[in-house]
Amino acid sequence: MDGRQRPALPAGEGSAYDLPAPTYDARLTEVSRGTPMGELLRRYWHPVGMARDAGATPRLIRVLGEDLILFRDGAGRPGLVYPRCCHRGTTLYYGKVEERGIRCCYHGWLFDVEGRCLEQPCEPDAGRQRDRVHQPWYPVEERYGLIFAYMGPPARRPVLPRYECLEVLDDGETVEADDSSIGTGGIQIAPCNWLQHFENVVDPYHVPILHGSFSGPQFVAQMAAMPKVKFEYTPRGVRSTQLRAQPDGRTFRRITEAALPTLRVVPNPRVGRYGMVESVGWTLPIDDTHYRIYVAGRVREQGELGKMRSRYNGKVWAELTPEEHQRFPGDVEAQVGQGPITYHSEEHLASSDQGISMLRILLRKQLDTIAAGGDPVGVAFSEADAYVKFDAGQYLE
Repeated sequence: MDGRQRPALPAGEGSAYDLPAPTYDARLTEVSRGTPMGELLRRYWHPVGMARDAGATPRLIRVLGEDLILFRDGAGRPGLVYPRCCHRGTTLYYGKVEERGIRCCYHGWLFDVEGRCLEQPCEPDAGRQRDRVHQPWYPVEERYGLIFAYMGPPARRPVLPRYECLEVLDDGETVEADDSSIGTGGIQIAPCNWLQHFENVVDPYHVPILHGSFSGPQFVAQMAAMPKVKFEYTPRGVRSTQLRAQPDGRTFRRITEAALPTLRVVPNPRVGRYGMVESVGWTLPIDDTHYRIYVAGRVREQGELGKMRSRYNGKVWAELTPEEHQRFPGDVEAQVGQGPITYHSEEHLASSDQGISMLRILLRKQLDTIAAGGDPVGVAFSEADAYVKFDAGQYLE
């Protein structure tokens, strides 16, 4: 027998007919309130919109499976409230934003950004018992051009982090925010589970395949080589250090991080500069089967973040025909192609999937910590502890 040949399989072995009913790991993927992952994610701050999204017109948003109303009162304070008015249940989407808060269209009850009822116009003295009711709300803060919300237990509310890569600016640099989901490859709201993208951050081996030989080079030449990779745990997540040998004998060292809760700390693959990572992205779970990405980064001119968008066959993702999407797939196609929530029971992880395995182990440990009454990694309760320095960056050595 030729050494390259394999013996024939017994008749029927490997037939799709014999596949058991597929399943997914609900503990890692489902994000609604009361689910294990939903409770873990609610122990962190999440971006829920751009600063400009909070305005005088109520904005309906969906985060972690919850529908909410985002607005900004006349004094400039952002607010995030439960949509059903606590009086008779009509939606505050039709409310009117005023100086002191948001007023319900039905009977005029007025609520401030922390849900306090300030007026009940149909009641004597504008509501003698208005202090007894409260519109459910979540705390929000503004930073880096984004609105962040904390949706977890009030007693466990951490300090909103600051990131050194967005705090230390060179001359002429500013921080720009982006809501177009840079990092998906093109689509703003992806119709699949958030973890299918988050795990991609610790999968450097797909880069020379999907973004190189398969769909044509999408990044710079330094990224084309198959890397030698070392995966390590960090105080906040999983880090991959990738070494790529260059034709001139030098080594391109690239470090990426997946940090809890959903941060993608990934240097620009077009390598516009070397050194510390330029941006931070948040993989925001909208619900179990949709996510989007918010990004904040150091730029020298506005719109610079948008230039990171990938091109396929010379086009941006939205310009591709259905036939071109099939011929030139990117991250959107690869991750959405796994289904709304991938079937973990059908996976066969290999040695190159070490980063994914480590990330799942880390997430499961945090689920156990939460269940035992503890605090997960990466949360801080003082300003000093909330200052974060990442290792991510890229260097030519």
